[in-house]
Amino acid sequence: MTTGVTAEAMRERLAELLAPTRLEVLDESQAHAGHAGADGSGFGTHFRVRVASPRFAGLSRVARHRLVYDALQVFIDRGVHALAIETF
Repeated sequence: MTTGVTAEAMRERLAELLAPTRLEVLDESQAHAGHAGADGSGFGTHFRVRVASPRFAGLSRVARHRLVYDALQVFIDRGVHALAIETF
């Protein structure tokens, strides 16, 4: 099952919703071949997001991560298996 999710699509969504000052979205699916959630395509299932946003001011780490998860829920629903989040 190919999710069709791309790092670029996720980056665009985060840029639109969080107005980040720093943003990096990495597709790490290739490194997870053979693991749970991998679909054999080598892309679209495992991502790492590094993001800084003024919207995070005063929020706990859990609250910052919730904003990222909420912004990317559409991609999670489409089959993203793993999402590592680093907020600044």
